[in-house]
Parts: sequence; C-alpha cells; structure tokens
Amino acid sequence: MERREELMKKYMMIKDILKRLHRGEDLESLKKELSNVLAKITPWEIGFIEQMLIADGIKPLEIAFLCNTHVELFKDRIVEDKELLKIPSGHPLNTLLRESHELLGDIEKLTLYLNTLKFAEERREEALKEIHRLLIKLLGIKKHFMRIQMLVFPYLERKGLTAIPRVLWTRQDQLFGLIKTSLKILNNLRTQYSLEDLVAKLEELTREATNMVFRETRILYPTLRILLTEGEWTAIKMEEDLIGYYNVEPGNEWKPTAKPIYPYMVHGITDKEIIEKLPSEVRNLLSKEEKDDYKLIREGDLELHEGYLSRDEIDAILQTLPIDISFVDKHNRLRYYSLGRERIFVRTKTTLGRPVAYCHPPRSVHIVKRIIEEFKAGRRDKAEFWINMGGRLIYITYYPVRNDRGEYLGTLEVVQDITNLKKIEGEKRLLDWK
Repeated sequence: MERREELMKKYMMIKDILKRLHRGEDLESLKKELSNVLAKITPWEIGFIEQMLIADGIKPLEIAFLCNTHVELFKDRIVEDKELLKIPSGHPLNTLLRESHELLGDIEKLTLYLNTLKFAEERREEALKEIHRLLIKLLGIKKHFMRIQMLVFPYLERKGLTAIPRVLWTRQDQLFGLIKTSLKILNNLRTQYSLEDLVAKLEELTREATNMVFRETRILYPTLRILLTEGEWTAIKMEEDLIGYYNVEPGNEWKPTAKPIYPYMVHGITDKEIIEKLPSEVRNLLSKEEKDDYKLIREGDLELHEGYLSRDEIDAILQTLPIDISFVDKHNRLRYYSLGRERIFVRTKTTLGRPVAYCHPPRSVHIVKRIIEEFKAGRRDKAEFWINMGGRLIYITYYPVRNDRGEYLGTLEVVQDITNLKKIEGEKRLLDWK
C-alpha cells in the first residue's frame, strides 16, 4: 500500500511538471526539476507512470520529454563498470556505448507509443505514425551491429573467446529481424495483420532490445575495455568510418598514438591479472575455449593492399573469377589476361606485350584510344558497353587503374556474361543453399 501511495505521489509530481511544460514554462528549469524526481524512479515505475499519463490524456509527444530526461539519467545507472564512463569521445568504445544509450532511448519512446496504442484509442493514428518513424530509425542499428561483428569480434576470437561473438551475433540478427518484421506488420496493418499482431511483435522487440543493451553494457563493453589494447583500438578506429554509426558522430578527444594492431597479430591471453579482471561469465568461457594460433603471413607471401597471398593463390583466384579480365599498362601494352571459367573473348600468349590498338578491329581503335586518353587525364572512371553474342548478353567494362597516389597505371577490361543474371528475381539467401 505504501509503495502504491509513493508511486502515485511521484506520478502527480511528474504530471504537474508536464502540464507546466505545456503552458510554456522554462524548459531547462523544468528539466532539472524532473530529473530530481526521475532519479528516484525505477524502470518498472516509469513504464507504469507513462501508462497513467496516457490514460489521463497527456499527449505522447509531451511524455517523450519525460523519456528523454529519464534515459539521460538512467544510462549511467545501467553501466556497472564505471571506468567505461571515463573513456574519451572519439574512442571506438565510447562511440559504441553512446549508440547503446541511443538505442535505449529509442526503445523507451517506442514503449511509450506502444502503450498509447493499448490504452488511448483516440491517439492511435498519432502513435502509429511515430512508431513507423522510430522503426525506420531503428533499422540504422545494423551499422552498430556490423562494427561489432566486423571490427570487434575478430579480436575476441583470436584471444580465445568464440562463444560470445557467436551468441551475440545470433541475438543481433534476431533483433534486427524483429525490427524488420514489426515494420512489415505496420506497413500491412488491417490488410494482412491486426493491431494485436503489431502490439505483440513490438512488445517482443522492446524486450529484446532492452536485453541487448544490458548485454552490451554489462558484459561486452567491460570485456573489451579490459582485453583490447590501444593499438587494437587504433586499428578499429581506422576502419569504423567505412561502416558508419547509429545516430551518433564520434568525437575527436581521443588521439591514439600506438601503431595499429590487427587481429592476426594477436595470439591469445596469457596475463592472469587481466583474466581475473574479466566479468565472471567471460572468465568461465575463456577456460573452455582454445586460442587461435593461425599465422596469416607465411614465407613467400606477397603483401597486398588488403591482405597476404602466395603467387599460386593469386593466379588461381584470377582464373576462378566468373569474369574475364585483361590489363593494359600505362604504355598501352597488353600485359595480362585471365583464363576465366568461361572464356568469352579469345586471348592468346602471342598477344602479350602487343599495343592495345592492334588488339581491336581498325574500325574501333579510335574509340579505344579516346577511352584511354580520358582515363589518363582523370576525366573518366568508367566506360561500359553491352553486346549480343551467340544469344548471350555480354557486358564489357573498362576501368582506369591508379595507385594510392592517384597515378595512372593502366586500364582494366572486365568482360562478363550477364544473360542469366538478368533473369534473377526475388532473393536466394545463404540459408537457402542445399
């Protein structure tokens, strides 16, 4: 009874603040007053209070002010490892943590509009519109997940922690699937699905997303803070822009000085002091798993821009490609051609070193020369053509090849039979393979 009376007291205080906000009182002073009340409220209580506010006719957009303030206060409380809060902006772990807080805020707003669907029939259309907006935004969480999967998990795996990436990746896929399914139900509401279907799926989504935030902030991030060195974070920092972020921009406070250390340079964990600092769930897994001793760089390997390959591997890869490629160097001489799986144009060793002008019929030589001139001058980056040949559609593309300094090295010709590609419809996923 006392607990309910205390809850009602908090509710009346919040309701009064929101009404004063509606009347136009100063936002900052009200936010400070609201923060003092919310600091004493549990996540369960905030959900119950939001339901009562909706039932009392308070507009969801005004209650969203409550969500923003609550998440701002609550985000530090969900982080048990307080050292995480000291990590400077711009550090990849700081960015990940901020994205988790952003997800938590979006899920609390989604819960607010979900409650509006259930308890305020007269505001359902408004709620559906906001739910649609939030679901579209939530699709962006894929970038957050991809950075973890592509940039972070390889380090855990090399250090002997393979279970965490496998389990977390599965849950990330499931959560993203819930977002897409919820959006599909909403887009087909009243034709294929009912309001009850939408409510059920959104309840599952909000529950799983909240669990994801707790898994990240209480297990994954503390583990990363302890295990990953500055050099490893430097390597992650160098790659993360390629994938993008979930509604945040990395800061610039963190300035790494260490050289990048990539996962293939890492060989397990031997420092017992570091192991003892890990969360207990992680320590238990570490003792059951084997470290990865695979050596990436072998004697005789060629160091390429994005990896290491032997001469045999390079040659085999080029011959395995389902396309024909030919390379004309900066002197306009044919220097290389591949023997693709299905050769389209005839190429012979007797043409190696031949001027490219002599490799084409006289009637088209002037076009070939003009393409190369455009490439050398930097005015074009592609030339494409397609022809019908023996009942097949052949796609021919020319690309200028330049080094890291932008210097012209030659022209690459790519030839591909796209007859069957043009017939593709729908989708066939990896899991459909038999």
